[in-house]
Amino acid sequence: MNMLHRRRFLQAAVASVTAAGIGSEILAGQQGSLGSVPTRPLGKTGQQVSIVGLGGYHIGTVEEPLAISIMHEAIDGGMRFFDNSWDYNQGRSEEHMGKALATGGRRQKVFLMTKVCARDYEGAKQQLDESLRRLKTDVIDLWQFHEINWDVDSEWLYERGALRAAEEARQAGKVRFIGFTGHKDPSHLLKMLATPFAWDTVQMPINVLDAHYRSFQKLVLPGCVDRKIAVLGMKALSNGIIPKELSLPAEICRRFSLSLPITSLMCGIKSRENLRQDLAMAQNFEPITGRDLDELLDKTAAPGSDGKLEPHKTTRYGSAYHFRQHEE
Repeated sequence: MNMLHRRRFLQAAVASVTAAGIGSEILAGQQGSLGSVPTRPLGKTGQQVSIVGLGGYHIGTVEEPLAISIMHEAIDGGMRFFDNSWDYNQGRSEEHMGKALATGGRRQKVFLMTKVCARDYEGAKQQLDESLRRLKTDVIDLWQFHEINWDVDSEWLYERGALRAAEEARQAGKVRFIGFTGHKDPSHLLKMLATPFAWDTVQMPINVLDAHYRSFQKLVLPGCVDRKIAVLGMKALSNGIIPKELSLPAEICRRFSLSLPITSLMCGIKSRENLRQDLAMAQNFEPITGRDLDELLDKTAAPGSDGKLEPHKTTRYGSAYHFRQHEE
């Protein structure tokens, strides 16, 4: 990527960050003082959420007592956006999280998100009820359709009734906001955004490699910002590959993602050390701008050009439920 191309990319993907410092409306809407975890507006919902969120998949791989203590520490430290999914670790992730939130008024302190995998009406309703039971709550703050990784998914949500189930759940007060996720190809998310539905959120990979191959931050993020649809970042480390293969510190990777106009970044956390590292980054967050951004993109251009270091885009990566659902 030559310098001119890189600067044009920055203007589009980083919005006005390089031009005006804190820049974009999303970053300008960031609240919080140094030493606390800042919050940003969740699109047009009127909600403010922490700029880092606790990833549900990884917390389900930890023994329950440790998982609960990590989540309690996260809440106390200001990380109050919790991510999850119906299919994570055969429901164990939601069960751990439900127990962590069930005491000390913690559920009221957390913006709680989980995901639904079924594309049909009855399946979506059943999965929501199971998620509510596991999470020990009466309402999910944000319910997202998980892994929009196939071209037919946007059609199935309408034709098979899962979207109708989501609208009914919102009317019944079981969910507050509705979104979707995807990590395979930006085209699938663009097809979802073209549907006649007022989406509240979109969750997608946002990292320094994504800038160079099937780029969500370049192709999907700007349109979401224009429509005030909150973007939730994930895979900032590409499952740990970026720090390992490119010797980029995790803190820099996460700062890069949060320097783009996203609302929050979901972080995979399996230990107190992971948590404290991410809390410290968030509490002292400053956006990466100008020449530093240029250098990061320049350094990652060649290794990011073919997607090999982003296996979520280029390999058979994802939930077994979805592969069965699509008969693959």
